[in-house]
Amino acid sequence: MSTIEASNSPAQSSDSPPRFKYLIVIEPLGFLYGSAGKFLSPENLVGRSGSSFPPSAATLSGLFAASYKDAEIRDLLLAGPFWAVTDELQEAEQNFYVPTPHNFLVKNGKIVHKLICKKYLDQEKKEFYSWRDGDQQPPNDKFESNTWLAINQWHEPKEVKKAPWRFLPHLHPRLELDERRVVRQNNDQQTQRGSLFLENSVQMEPGTCLVYFSNTKLEPGWYRFGGEGHMVDVSCIDLAQNIITLLNRTIEKSFALITPAIWGSNRLSYREPIYLQKGDKEKYSQPDPESNEQKVWSLAALLTERPIPFRYRLGNRENQQSQEQQQETDNNQQHSQPPKLLSRGRYVVTAGSVYVVKEPINQSWQEWPDDWFPKEGPSLKRWGCGLALPLPSAMGYPPKEAIA
Repeated sequence: MSTIEASNSPAQSSDSPPRFKYLIVIEPLGFLYGSAGKFLSPENLVGRSGSSFPPSAATLSGLFAASYKDAEIRDLLLAGPFWAVTDELQEAEQNFYVPTPHNFLVKNGKIVHKLICKKYLDQEKKEFYSWRDGDQQPPNDKFESNTWLAINQWHEPKEVKKAPWRFLPHLHPRLELDERRVVRQNNDQQTQRGSLFLENSVQMEPGTCLVYFSNTKLEPGWYRFGGEGHMVDVSCIDLAQNIITLLNRTIEKSFALITPAIWGSNRLSYREPIYLQKGDKEKYSQPDPESNEQKVWSLAALLTERPIPFRYRLGNRENQQSQEQQQETDNNQQHSQPPKLLSRGRYVVTAGSVYVVKEPINQSWQEWPDDWFPKEGPSLKRWGCGLALPLPSAMGYPPKEAIA
């Protein structure tokens, strides 16, 4: 995933945290970018290694960075990805699809079991928590994964849907940076890789689109999005009141993530946030600096899946060489570009993970402090890291209010 960002994100300019106001709607104009497979070789003719779709909010932030000055997007807040049926995005009421919480077990598109976290006492009168299907142990069976739940069924889920896209691998030539033509090669240029590579493009079903939350408006139009020059039609609409109400609800003891979460320091990834001691040189002079780290929550139970790797790029700086240096460059050789800033590799907690904490948080996600989120360049809260919605049903409680 590639994005254009400022190297530093200044602190919030206002006392109140930024809140989501808009829904960014992205409709494909043909294929979308899934991933670029390895360069063509006999070993790389099959498989979809490195496939990543839909694009993260970090990719979307590149459109904002290209449209605004750095000072205008200091408080930028994005979250996603989600998808929607285009006809269901009305001004009065909106419906789109978010990752299904992992405590809802799905078969044939139906939720057949709902796991509840219950508290028990062991023989020594110590508390422990366990996931149960009613009063029974969780079923030992295989269930569907990577499903999506309608946001208007968040508190009373009935059925789920599969993603409305499919991967279409095809051979793709390497192109010149400034021309829509196959890259030129010098006679004396020795390279072990060919001009073709395997691109995993994505085809979405007609009438569907990708959607993201934003607190900043983006001008509608056609944009290149996601890589390899794929074009999309972008529009921006106001968030409907039913979505704003849900996002503003206070999270107490149980909640589910609807976007992947990155917790921990710049050295280690965790499954929950820790208090970050940024700029503390004495801490990292110790033999085991992570041994004294304090966790933000007192975690009672967590239902999640295997973590997945995550990286992003910062910047797309234009060539800063002088004209004389560029004239000395061979006309048939690609113009050299300064390297993009590649973030540290991290592991993310998957979207759909369900958390149960011992002490109530008593804040909506938009009110969570920036100090809970790692920071490398901008704070990762800027890209909707670990966007969470309250899920009282995970502890067997009915919702206080149904979503409008």
